[in-house]
Amino acid sequence: MNFVSEGPGAIPLWINGHAFLTVCERYFDVTNPQSGEIVHRVPLAGAEEALQAVASAKSAESAWAESGLAARRNFLHQLAAALDQFAEHFAALLMNETGFDSARATAEVSAAIAALRGTAVGETGIVALVIDSSRPLAGLAEAAAPAWMAGAVLVIKPSPRAPSAAYALCELSAHADWPGGVLNLLQGDTEAIAGLCAADIDRLVYVGEASLGDQVGALARSSGKYFELHS
Repeated sequence: MNFVSEGPGAIPLWINGHAFLTVCERYFDVTNPQSGEIVHRVPLAGAEEALQAVASAKSAESAWAESGLAARRNFLHQLAAALDQFAEHFAALLMNETGFDSARATAEVSAAIAALRGTAVGETGIVALVIDSSRPLAGLAEAAAPAWMAGAVLVIKPSPRAPSAAYALCELSAHADWPGGVLNLLQGDTEAIAGLCAADIDRLVYVGEASLGDQVGALARSSGKYFELHS
């Protein structure tokens, strides 16, 4: 699968079921930690893009929540099957951006597939999900799947250091005919998180290293948003 480009090697946002191109003042160079090579770049979005991503999620919330648990489980299983089909591709993306060896990257994809096929049911609402680069795909799937099963809609902000697997998962969701707005992707750093905290979300969930989670939690609490830390 190919990234839609807004410049050489650029990875866009994903809003309302489509790649969302935006021009930002700042960009982040994604580098291969083994070679130091710049492999992609991502726009560092802010409050305006966060509002658009949350508005997309909000527009999809009612229909997704009312679709029924069986229908949502079917969408998740279809996404898991598609991820399984492209497992080698996703492992390569992870290796290119994180420095994982083949075994660790393969295990990361397998854990994500298992999470999407899981039966856990979380809480509904509009959820902002911030993922660090330590488990950029499995951490995402393990936090997102129970929320989707419950009928929640998500805006996911991956680490700018490892954004490709999250974006490729968005592409797979379109191939699996997911409704637009159920899965949205916001590229960025602290400004993007602050934008999500200022938007109409029900809670912000952080998955990753606790030290960075403390910073994210401080942003959420200062905006009066409910915060969860999954380390």
